[in-house]
Amino acid sequence: MADRVRVRGVTIHRPIIYGNTATVLTAAEKESAPEGHSHRWTVAVRSAASAPESDVVGGADDLGYFIKRVTFKLHETYANPSRNVDRPPFEVSETGWGEFEIQIRVNFVTESGEKAITLYHHLKLHPWSVTFSPPGTAFPAEPDIPSPETAAKLGPVHSWQYDEIVFTDPFQSFLSLLTAHPPTPLAKTSRKPVPFHMANPTTLEETKKGGVPEFTSEMEKEEAERLEEARGKIIKEQEKWRGILIEREKELERLQKLLASKA
Repeated sequence: MADRVRVRGVTIHRPIIYGNTATVLTAAEKESAPEGHSHRWTVAVRSAASAPESDVVGGADDLGYFIKRVTFKLHETYANPSRNVDRPPFEVSETGWGEFEIQIRVNFVTESGEKAITLYHHLKLHPWSVTFSPPGTAFPAEPDIPSPETAAKLGPVHSWQYDEIVFTDPFQSFLSLLTAHPPTPLAKTSRKPVPFHMANPTTLEETKKGGVPEFTSEMEKEEAERLEEARGKIIKEQEKWRGILIEREKELERLQKLLASKA
């Protein structure tokens, strides 16, 4: 029973990424794919760190020690749209032609005592090419979706989100399980170039880099700083409206007293 006692005051997290990779179907692949399908894609939940020299985004660690099942809810036009994956790798591969939102439900192992969490990811198939405005123009030109031929040359499209699953006051047995499987540390800086369609390029040269994106501790730090900045803005906004509310309440009290004195 001691293992079912929660360890109060302890917080432990596991970094993950979720998202998709997509490639344009070759002429041969189109022959065996359903009519109209233009891309092959894989949606996945993976550890955040990437294995050295791997062409896979993330996935250095096996998440099966704390994740029991991942359910990917695809568009209803797919046969059996709710796909349950009960062992790593937690991913689903399909072909298609359109982008849509995928619901991702993550269930944890029984001994965790934790409720499932739900994530949402918009499937991305198309890279956005960059159209640069002529010198002297006030605004940049709108990006265009490149032709299938150009997209195929640019390589895979990557769309990934970094997140951290936080466990607060975990059961002793689950805490022991987590500490026995420490996550692979993120690389300090990226060892690989980032594709232009993920990196928001500002120059033509940046669109030619290609490569596989990699999440790094530097990116993790930047994300934490952005979250802290956003938190600060929310607190300031709350203080502002709290001040306005106090002033309105004082004004209401003054008017009520004035009305009572004339009654």
